[in-house]
Amino acid sequence: MPCYNEGLRLPLDRFRQFLKTSQVSFVFVDDGSRDNTAELIESLRTANEERVFLLRLPVNAGKAEAVRRGINFALDHAAEFVGYWDADLATPLEAIPEFLAVLEARPDLAMVFGSRVKLLGRQVQRRASRHYLGRVFATVVSVMLRMPIYDTQCGAKIFRVSPETRALFADPFHTRWVFDVELLARYIRELRSPEAAAERIYELPLHCWEDVGGSKVKAVDFLIAFRDVLRIYWRYMRAV
Repeated sequence: MPCYNEGLRLPLDRFRQFLKTSQVSFVFVDDGSRDNTAELIESLRTANEERVFLLRLPVNAGKAEAVRRGINFALDHAAEFVGYWDADLATPLEAIPEFLAVLEARPDLAMVFGSRVKLLGRQVQRRASRHYLGRVFATVVSVMLRMPIYDTQCGAKIFRVSPETRALFADPFHTRWVFDVELLARYIRELRSPEAAAERIYELPLHCWEDVGGSKVKAVDFLIAFRDVLRIYWRYMRAV
């Protein structure tokens, strides 16, 4: 759970309730917050010392590095599955068992990604501007990766632990915001084939997703994201 100045958005009661009904453990990474984020997480950790962990980065390193540090901590503690989830719970915690059920039923899969598909009967609430910008971005990424992925940027992803998983998170990412795309590019390069990578990734349409206010993403970040996609292509995809 990467966290940066989440003091006003961290839904501790929802974490407390989920801890009572599941066996999932949480690694919170406080990414150099300047508010009371760490203190709030510490109150949760104190009551659940065996299943809640807090890593504190002294300065803000960006979401990509916060996620990488948290994943590596989990990998070093004998987890069978690891993943990252947005701390504001735009994707409810109750979706985690569904992700795990897919991985347990499909041993051929390496990872399950949440996908924000607005279908009838599902509660996917997203501002129109972000939805359409997101669709343009996703189309560009899909063409660049040569993989028909619908949603790379949803902050709900779970991975089966394997040597390949460790390799994906071993080195710092070169992008701060679109590291999800860089992660996919690393995986494609590792397998030397977009088709082989696509066969091991499952996109799970979410039943619920809410565009929580107070996001750190700004309009200019979309422009930076497109630039970073080009950087990812030149670094990882040209030789595949």
